[in-house]
Amino acid sequence: QVQLVESGGGLVQAGGSLRLACAASESGLVINAMGWYRQAPGNQRELVATISSGGSTNYADSVKGRFTISRDNAKNTVYLQMNSLKPEDTAVYYCNADLYRRWTMSSLGNYWGQGTQVTVSS
Repeated sequence: QVQLVESGGGLVQAGGSLRLACAASESGLVINAMGWYRQAPGNQRELVATISSGGSTNYADSVKGRFTISRDNAKNTVYLQMNSLKPEDTAVYYCNADLYRRWTMSSLGNYWGQGTQVTVSS
């Protein structure tokens, strides 16, 4: 089944670190550009960071200097390294990307990961 699979959430104290991962479910898939989003209770989903197919990155002002998005094309995985975490970073984090078939580059559409909870205690 074609999907994005997230891992790496959890509970951490303020100032701590977590690394999230988002992987394509099959080796025959290619992740193009990807975004990490988050949604806290009662809030709208917001964009946290993006990375292009070539590795260019952008960040929300609230996470600049603390979060790093990166990709390992060999593993077909995108990471979000989160350092100096704050209680306001608490949210469900989602990855989002367009997926393609590796050899034909035919588009399979846009996919969301299942979401992973990040909780930062004060």
